[in-house]
Amino acid sequence: MTVNMIQLQSEISEHWEKKILPFWSNLKDTTNGGFYGWVGNDLQVDRQAPKGGIATARQLWSFAAAYRVTGQDIWLDHAEHAYRFLADHVIDPEYGGMYWMVDAVGNPLDTSKHVYTQSFGVYALSEYYRATGDDSALELSKTLFALIETKGLHTDIPAYREQFDRFWNEQPNEMLSENGVIADYTMNTHIHVLEAYTTLYRVWPDAQVKAALERLLAILYERVYDQDTKFLGVFFNKQWESIIDLRSFGHDIEASWLIDDALTVLGLEQHPAYAAMVTDIAYNISNIAVQADGSLMNEQEGKHVDETRIWWVQAEAMVGFYNAYQRTGDPQFLERVERLWAYTKEHIVDHRAGGEWHWSVDGNGTPDQHEVAGPWKCPYHNSRFCIELIERMG
Repeated sequence: MTVNMIQLQSEISEHWEKKILPFWSNLKDTTNGGFYGWVGNDLQVDRQAPKGGIATARQLWSFAAAYRVTGQDIWLDHAEHAYRFLADHVIDPEYGGMYWMVDAVGNPLDTSKHVYTQSFGVYALSEYYRATGDDSALELSKTLFALIETKGLHTDIPAYREQFDRFWNEQPNEMLSENGVIADYTMNTHIHVLEAYTTLYRVWPDAQVKAALERLLAILYERVYDQDTKFLGVFFNKQWESIIDLRSFGHDIEASWLIDDALTVLGLEQHPAYAAMVTDIAYNISNIAVQADGSLMNEQEGKHVDETRIWWVQAEAMVGFYNAYQRTGDPQFLERVERLWAYTKEHIVDHRAGGEWHWSVDGNGTPDQHEVAGPWKCPYHNSRFCIELIERMG
């Protein structure tokens, strides 16, 4: 199969600028700030819905990155709008850090503090500074970084703790645990702290951030990655023991390119163990998790395989496979990207919603009844897929 790179890049760019970004642009809340917190499967906007801390950060990241890449003032306006809501309403002015949830007008609703949420704050604020040079955003990003390192990091283990109350007392990790377990540490939080610190290091190459990135890479390689199976563990206890036989295919392929991105900013692209981890994960997912129709299934728990095709899994797989192609030159990865994009256009893109994506579809391509926008469904995974491939192919 011959991949027309110019056509692929053009299609992705057009889809991003004419479909994805306009959909989310229309959710701008000009009355209360931020962006509306819920669009149901019926495409009805709930203007009174709560607004998530994670969603707000992801919206900020998405519009800041859109401005950085396109230079279009409309996306600067949206990024500034998201920044003001995050800084004025999502940040706890008394005890620091980002709330889990605020109401429609920006009053605290769930004051829980999760390291995962703080990491997305670092990620978004660093990207906003990268796009605009706004020093206040960089300073706020540094403040959240310091909170993660002082409140979240268990230095003796080492590991990043997960969930806290408003006053930074550690709580059971209910927010980021699934599959019937409560995890003390998660792969998910660690890869997103890595992602956040990578962007922070791009704009603030401080020794503290470098040391934290190096520590995270070591944690992922030594604690999370299984060198025998080539999978990442998902949920762990306080002794870094896996507490469930679970394989998350989307997180694995996402982690592969996030790890590689961290290696790049640190100048460690040729680190033998870490570079091998990146490519081994990509080959593993390519060989095991790709369906005959080109899509990526969700996860496997024990012998049960969840073949649901979830929007973010497809998006991250396209970035991960293209990253693996750049690493190895192996044309199988380029073919994976092309087939995934063809599948996404046919089944994942929600044409009712003007081109935003369905949450998921089943093996027959039938969409679910999930919301179109919500606390977890934001212009982040699919926008980032578009941006990564536009920039990598450019």
